[in-house]
Amino acid sequence: MLKSLRSLLLLPVLAALCGLPSPVSAAPADGAAQTAAPDAALSGPLTLDARGSFFLGGESAAMTFVELGSQRPEDTVTVNQMYVEYMVPHGLKKTPLVLVHGAGLSGSCYDTTPDGRMGWYEYFVRRGFPTYVVDQVGRGRSGFNQALFNNVGAGLADPASLPKIRRMGDLHAAWINFRFGPEKDVPYPDSQFPVEAAAELSRMGIPDLALSLPSPNPNYATLGNLAAKLDGAVLVGHSQSGHYPLESALLKPESVKAMVLVEPGTCLRKELTDRQIGTLAQIPLLVVYGDHLEGSTESAGTTWQQRFDDCTAVVERINRAGGRAKLLYPPSMGIHGNSHMMMQDRNNLQIADFLIEWIDQNVQHAR
Repeated sequence: MLKSLRSLLLLPVLAALCGLPSPVSAAPADGAAQTAAPDAALSGPLTLDARGSFFLGGESAAMTFVELGSQRPEDTVTVNQMYVEYMVPHGLKKTPLVLVHGAGLSGSCYDTTPDGRMGWYEYFVRRGFPTYVVDQVGRGRSGFNQALFNNVGAGLADPASLPKIRRMGDLHAAWINFRFGPEKDVPYPDSQFPVEAAAELSRMGIPDLALSLPSPNPNYATLGNLAAKLDGAVLVGHSQSGHYPLESALLKPESVKAMVLVEPGTCLRKELTDRQIGTLAQIPLLVVYGDHLEGSTESAGTTWQQRFDDCTAVVERINRAGGRAKLLYPPSMGIHGNSHMMMQDRNNLQIADFLIEWIDQNVQHAR
C-alpha cells in the first residue's frame, strides 16, 4: 500500500454555501425498493489518510526529430503509461478498489455526476475502500503516442496506416446506446439517468485512441501490476473496459481479489478456454447490467441483450467450474430504469451499495 501522505477534511456543506448542487442523491420514484443510500455515508467531512496520483507502466521509446513534433532533437520518451489517482480513507480500510472507465471517457466519469451528485469515487472511499481511478492508456492524462501521426504528417508514413480516433456521439452513442431513451430527448419513463444534464456528460467525452495501442492491450498488464502494487485489489471495469478485470486476472490471479464487470461490452464468451475458466473460477466475479436491454441498438452489430446473454453464459460456466460468479440485474429486483452509465444514474449510490455488499461477502478485507 502507498504510505499515508496527509489528512484532508473536505466539507460537503461548502457546496450549499456556494450555491452548488447538493451531493445527496434524489430518491427514485419507484417505491421503497429504490430508496437512497444511508445518510451517514453521505454527510459530514470526508477524512483521508492520503490523496494523490502517480503513473504506472509504460516503456521508453526512441523518437526522431519529426516524431517529437519537429521542435526538439531526437530523444527518448515514455509511452503507454497509465495515470492513476487515489484517495485513502482514514480509519479501518477494506481491500482497495480500482475503477476503470469505458470508451470515449476518462476516469472523471466516476467522480461528481453530470448533475452534481456524489459519484462512486468518493462514495466508495466513504465506505472504507482505498479507491484508485485510472485513465486508460491512450486516454486523458495517460496521453498517447504522437509519433504515428507526426510521421504521416511529414509524409514518412502512409495515411492509411493511421488508427482511427473515435468519439462518443450525443445521439447514437450516448442517448440511444447508453439507453437513456429510445430516441434523442425522449427518455424512458422510468429512466434513472439525469437526462437534464446530458450536455454535461457530452462535455466529459474525449478522443479515444484505443485503436492506436499495441497488442496485447497494455491496460491488461498495467492493471494487473497496479493490483499487485496495492497488495491485492478489486478491479471494476465498465463498458469497453468491462472485460479488462478478466484479462488482468489471467495475468495476475494472485493479485486480483475480485472482478466487477459493469455493463461489459464483452465477457469473452468465445475466447475463454477451459483452462482460463479454471483460473477465473478462483476469483469472485460480479457482472452487472441495467435496464431496457431489449430496446437498445448497437452499430457494431451486437445488442446489449446479446451481451447480457453472453455474460450469463460465462457466469454459468465459471460456476460449473466451482467458481463464485453472480449476475446482478436490478430489474429482477424491482429496480427499473438503470442506464449504461449506472455510476451516474440517480440511484447510483444504491447500485454502489449492492456492489459493496457483494464485495464484503466475497473478499476477505485483511487491512
